[in-house]
Parts: sequence; structure tokens; C-alpha cells
Amino acid sequence: MGSIVDGANGTASGKKPTVIFVLGGPGSGKGTQCAYIVEHYGYTHLSAGDLLRAEIKSGSENGTMIQNMIKEGKIVPSEVTIKLLQKAIQENGNDKFLIDGFPRNEVNRAAFEKVTEIEPKFVLFFDCPEEEMEKRLLGRNQGREDDNIETIRKRFKVFLESSLPVIQYYEAKGKVRKINAAKPIEAVFEEVKTIFSPEAEKVEA
Repeated sequence: MGSIVDGANGTASGKKPTVIFVLGGPGSGKGTQCAYIVEHYGYTHLSAGDLLRAEIKSGSENGTMIQNMIKEGKIVPSEVTIKLLQKAIQENGNDKFLIDGFPRNEVNRAAFEKVTEIEPKFVLFFDCPEEEMEKRLLGRNQGREDDNIETIRKRFKVFLESSLPVIQYYEAKGKVRKINAAKPIEAVFEEVKTIFSPEAEKVEA
């Protein structure tokens, strides 16, 4: 159906961007790894959380609604997050993106593919045990008001309940790349490199 229309969902060049979903519980270190991937492989990092926080900061009506939902520990409606992600993809000159912390659940996943008509190349899943995540989150004080033990446990539980079906969905399609995130940062990135280096070489060839 009308390829011209489809261009609206793509990048400036009109071709569909490459998207990789990055999933991992709170404290799995995925943010740090995303920064490394950006530096080494030229991806643009889009964090669903950062986009939502920026929207909250803007003081818009949308932002206030998002803030209230986060305060109550609810997940923000799919279409709100997808619109922010889509806008970020369209306004960026790059054609390959890491989408971090999204899709949070099956509804997000289905809506993203339907709205953007983009299916991820693969899902990078940073698998980290709860004890390790707790230790990391309590050890870092980034001034995030949601980093106390009860909230951390709640966030981990929400992550497991909502994200595992997404991971299982993509696993069935052979699209999940699981990383052992309990290891030190450098060791984790070595594992990440084994996934991305062949990709980078294919592009150059």
C-alpha cells in the first residue's frame, strides 16, 4: 500500500530505520552499554524513560499526566511513549537506533509495530539477577527519587511480569540476544561486541 505514505514513518531518506530494542531490569547496566554501542557502532540511543522525563520537564499537559502515572507506579500508555519515540526517530538524521527500556509490555510491543510499521532487527536483553540489581541501585545515588529498596523491588517485579512476555515473543522469532549483565562493565561489553561487530562488518562490506 502506497510506499510514499510509508516514508512518513521512516527517516529523512525515506527508508525504514534499523531499530534494536534494549531490555533489562532496573540496574542491569543497559544505559552504560548503550553509551558504548553508540560510541563504537554509530547508533543513536533513544531512552523511553529520558523522553518521558523530558516531556515531564516541559510542563506540558501530556507531561503532567505522565508524571502522575509514574508517581502511582503505573505504566504510561503505549501511544504516548510511541509518539515520543517516533518523533525522536523522525527528527534525527541517523538511520539506526537503540530503543532503551521499551517495549515495556506486550501492548507496547504490538502498538509500536502497528504504529511505526517497524519491526526490530533484534532485542538486546541484559539479564541480571535481582540481588545484583538491588546492590547496584542502592549503591548509586543519582538523585533519582525512585531508588529506594521497596520501589526497586516493585520496579523489578513490574519489569519481570510485563517484559518477559515481550522477550518470549521475540525469542520465538529467534530475535533475542541475551547478555549476562551480572559481570563487570568491560566483560559485558565484550559480549555485546560479539553481537555488534559482525553487524558492523556486514554494513561495510
